[in-house]
Amino acid sequence: MDHLDYTGHPFVDVGLATLTAYARKRHPRELTQDDLQAAADYMARSYIVNPLKSFLSVAFTSNAWFNQDAYNPDKPGLSPEEKEKRRQKRELWQKRHLYQWNQPLNAQAVEIDIYTGRPVVVEPLSQRLRPGRGARAQIPLTIGDEYINFLPYGDPGTPISGITLLALYMMPLGCAKVAGKLLAVHSDDPDLILHFARTFLTTNLQNVQAAQAAGEKKLPETSPRRARTLLIEHLMGAMQEQKRKQGAEEPPATLTAYHFTNSGQGADLTIYPLPLEVANFLAVATSPGYRDAWAALVDRGWQITQAKRGREAPPPTYNRLYEDLFDLPEQAAAFIRRYFLRRPGRGWGKGDPTQTYHTQQEAALISWRLTQLFLEKVVLMDELRIQHIRELGDDLARYIVAQNDRRFFRHFYMARHYGQVRAALIKASQAQVKRGQPPLVTLERFLAVFEQVEGVPHADWRLGRDLVLIRMFEQLFHQGWLQEHAAELPEDEENDVEHE
Repeated sequence: MDHLDYTGHPFVDVGLATLTAYARKRHPRELTQDDLQAAADYMARSYIVNPLKSFLSVAFTSNAWFNQDAYNPDKPGLSPEEKEKRRQKRELWQKRHLYQWNQPLNAQAVEIDIYTGRPVVVEPLSQRLRPGRGARAQIPLTIGDEYINFLPYGDPGTPISGITLLALYMMPLGCAKVAGKLLAVHSDDPDLILHFARTFLTTNLQNVQAAQAAGEKKLPETSPRRARTLLIEHLMGAMQEQKRKQGAEEPPATLTAYHFTNSGQGADLTIYPLPLEVANFLAVATSPGYRDAWAALVDRGWQITQAKRGREAPPPTYNRLYEDLFDLPEQAAAFIRRYFLRRPGRGWGKGDPTQTYHTQQEAALISWRLTQLFLEKVVLMDELRIQHIRELGDDLARYIVAQNDRRFFRHFYMARHYGQVRAALIKASQAQVKRGQPPLVTLERFLAVFEQVEGVPHADWRLGRDLVLIRMFEQLFHQGWLQEHAAELPEDEENDVEHE
C-alpha cells in the first residue's frame, strides 16, 4: 500500500489523523493495511447500531448506508426473507463505502480523487451517481446526488477514492460533539491535528461504550464547554505536551476549527480561525516567565455559575477570555482594556465575569510584562512606541506618588474624550515646569503614544491611554500608593468608553 499523507482538506485530514490515532501510530504514512482493516471493521460493527447510528446522521445525513431505512433488517414486521434481503443490501453498500480502499486499483480509470490524486472507486456509491463519484451522503457539506449546480458540464458527484471514503467515515470519531454538531480541528501542524483527533477519539470511544452499556441511544456531548472555549483548553494541553516531548519552543501553528452539521434538516457550518499571531502569543504566555500572570487572567475569565436548590453549581460553559481570543487581532484594543486593564464593559448577560472586573480592586492582576508580550506578538506594535508608552507610564506614576496628585490621576483615568487626556497632561506638565522640573511628556513622546505622524489624530488614542494606565497602575500598586488612597479614587464605570 502506498504511503498516506495529509491532503490539506480539513475533513479528510481529520479522518486520516483519526485512523492514525485508532492505530496508535504517529503519522498516516505509518498506517498499514491491517490498521485500515481494523478501523473499517470497527465502523462496520458500530455504525449500524446506536449511539453512533443516530449521531452520525449529523455527518452523513439519514440517507447514508448505515442509516438507510430501506436497508434496515431489524425493522419490526419483516418476514425472514425480507430481513435477509435487507441485510444483504446493507452489507453490499457497507462494503462499497468502507472496503474499496482494499480493492485492486482501476488502472483504466479516467478520473482521479480530487483530494489524494488516487484512482476513484470502482463500485458505485449511490444508485443515482455513476461509479467513482460521491456526494453529500459520503462527503459532508457537499450537494446531493442529483444536483448539477456548480459542477463541470452539469455532471453530478465528486470523484473520490476508497481511502478518502474511509477517512471521511472515520472523521466524526475524531471530532468533538458540541451543541449537537461536530467540531473538527485542522492545522498546518500534523502533530496538532493528531493531538485533537486522538483526544476526541478517546473520549468518543469511551462515551460509546458507556452509552451502549446503559442502553442509551444518543452519544453524550464531548464536554459542557462551548466550541471556542473547548478549542483553547485543548490547545493549551497540546502546547504543554509538545514542550514536554520536544523540550524546546517550536514555531507556532495556525489552527482552524469547523463546527458543522450535515443534517438533512439543515446543514450548517461555523468556522473558527485562530490567527498565527494569537497562537504565537499563547505559546509564550504559557511559558514559565509569563505562566502565572496569564493563568490568573484565565481563572477570572470563567463563567460565573450559581448553585440551585442545594445542588452544586454546574460547570461553566465558557471562558470569556478564551472566547475573545478568536476576535483578535481586530478587537485588540477592547481585549487590552478588558483583560489587561481590567475595565468592566457590556457583558453577555448573567454569569459573564467581565461585568465584575474592577481596575483598582484587581490591580494585582495587571501585568505590563504580559501586556508588552501581547503588543509584540498580536498587535505587532513598533518597539519604539512600546518604549515610549512604558516610560510615560513610569514618569506619570512617579509624579503622582511624589505630588500625591489625585486630581490628575482621576482626570487621566476617567477621561472620555481625547481633549480631556491632552488637558490633563498639559496641566500636570505645566505644574512640573513651575517647580523647575522637566515636563511630564514631550511632543515626541505624545505623538508616539497618542497620534500618528504629522499630527494626524490616531484612531486608537484610547489604546495609547489604556496602555499608559496599565504601566502606571502596575507601578502605583507596587509602590503602595493605590492601596493607600483606594477610598478616594474614582470607581470604574460599566459600559464605558469601550463601546462609545
